[in-house]
Amino acid sequence: MKELKLISISGKSGLFKLLTTTKSGIIAESLIDKKRAMTSFTNVSALDEIAIYSIDDEIPLWQVFKKIAEKEDFKPTISHKSDKNTLETYFKEVMPDYDEERVYPSHIKKIVQWYNILQETGFLKEFLEQKEAENKEEEKDEQ
Repeated sequence: MKELKLISISGKSGLFKLLTTTKSGIIAESLIDKKRAMTSFTNVSALDEIAIYSIDDEIPLWQVFKKIAEKEDFKPTISHKSDKNTLETYFKEVMPDYDEERVYPSHIKKIVQWYNILQETGFLKEFLEQKEAENKEEEKDEQ
């Protein structure tokens, strides 16, 4: 399986697929419109390095996406443009133990938006399968 590296770029909406790195930064392609963007390393966040605070721990973002996918049967979820209360109620259904003091409505909005982008562009299953395979490999290495 070819590694799929998904990223968020500060100041740009949506998600991007990392194409290559250069001396000064990265070149990425938008999942939505396939336009390419160049940016410095400091403006990039890899989706597989993002975690959501729960009461006891930090939950990797891919596991949150997996919970949403299971709830929605891999179909689209609510709109990220829903009001704050709707987003918070929905997220509470998906992650009942999220830390409400450290996970802001803007975070929930972004998670819902990113999930829908991955679902619409067909990258959701591939991303989750890759992360599950990596997780199993890590568990195997720890034994």
